[in-house]
Amino acid sequence: MKAFPKSFLWGGAIAANQVEGAYLEGGKGLSTSDVQPKGVFGDVVERVAGDSALKDVAIDFYHRYPEDIALFAEMGFSCLRVSIAWARIFPNGDETTPNEAGLAYYDKLFDELAKYGITPLVTLSHYEMPWGLVKQHGGWGSRQTIGFFERYARTVFSRYKAKVKLWLTFNEINMSLHAPMTGVGLPENSSKEAVYQAIHHQLVASALAVKACHEIIPDGKIGNMLLGGLMYPLTCKPEDVFEALQENRSWQFFGDVQCRGAYPGYMLRYFRDNGIRVEITAADREALISTVDFISFSYYMTGCVTTDEALNQQARGNILSMVQNPHLASSEWGWQIDPVGLRTLLNMLWDRWQKPLFIVENGLGAKDKVEADGSINDDYRIAYLNDHLVQVREAIDDGVEVMGYTSWGPIDLVSASKAEISKRYGFIYVDRDDNGNGTLARSRKKSFYWYRDVIASNGASLK
Repeated sequence: MKAFPKSFLWGGAIAANQVEGAYLEGGKGLSTSDVQPKGVFGDVVERVAGDSALKDVAIDFYHRYPEDIALFAEMGFSCLRVSIAWARIFPNGDETTPNEAGLAYYDKLFDELAKYGITPLVTLSHYEMPWGLVKQHGGWGSRQTIGFFERYARTVFSRYKAKVKLWLTFNEINMSLHAPMTGVGLPENSSKEAVYQAIHHQLVASALAVKACHEIIPDGKIGNMLLGGLMYPLTCKPEDVFEALQENRSWQFFGDVQCRGAYPGYMLRYFRDNGIRVEITAADREALISTVDFISFSYYMTGCVTTDEALNQQARGNILSMVQNPHLASSEWGWQIDPVGLRTLLNMLWDRWQKPLFIVENGLGAKDKVEADGSINDDYRIAYLNDHLVQVREAIDDGVEVMGYTSWGPIDLVSASKAEISKRYGFIYVDRDDNGNGTLARSRKKSFYWYRDVIASNGASLK
């Protein structure tokens, strides 16, 4: 039996806007997530008094975190990935003084994790930013936002430097190409040039946060976070193979900048060939030299690409325009299940950057059935996670340095894509439905006990 390293971090991952609720409590301002009540790909809605959205309460983690962290500790978590809601710290984003109530909340959260010896892995911006920065400054389209983010990052680094040693800058930073409002605070119909300029500002801000973290928390580590969208060529036709290379580069470029400290030549050519002008100053180039300590990423599925235009037309109906792989099964939501792809991706990223890797999201969204006795037999989730973790173990045996694994949604939460709770990921069931009905009571699924055994055995119980 191949073992996981003794230092391997086991746990789960959540995001503030998908679990906390309390969306206007404690002095918090509106975020981009709050004005997208139907999810990442939903329209922006100006919030008015009296209207409500599922995320406004979510699973009420803001008030119930001690109970939930106790359940994570019962599973044996050594790590919990969380995010700070930027608008809790700077409600409009451009203030010079932070909101003390927001800072105090996360102090309590980190203290609760410390009580159980759970290491926090903290994302600075997870699919949200203060709505005030979008309304008043144009989001990441403005260079000013770089400074606002750096102030926020330095504020939380200084406040939590004794409590948090592992940080991430932007969640799935490459998702801005598919959801610009969620990623960079730009309208969905923005030009490619506008989106890439905003992305550039975000990459500079990420590098400045890395520099600040190293200054303020000398014993801390800070990484980036990519949506791991591995693409295969649909056929061995050379044109399909090159198309897959290009498609993978479209998201790996973010990691190239964050790991190598400069734009790769293939991206500069892409800008030239498509008439995209991105303003990159000498100061920007200097800032980008501050590179991340490790790479974190999400992994849910793979897809195929081809130069066959008829097949591409069919593929454009889904989020990432993937052509279906005829060799793979799919989840209820049409996400293709590919455990071996995770091993492939781990090896690919290790070969490319030679920096430690951290799998910070992986999981199966499914509709769970509560039996008459209250039990939830989610064997499908157990099988999915088992098969993926076996491939992680294989990658480690291949020589890949993997820091840890935090499954996505260890407790049921509101999904990012469509803001529904019926798409459940958790080991812990939350009694709430898509209409907001339910008691919010927590209960353990069959997978809760399975994951507890996996952690206790450091992966030896995997089959």
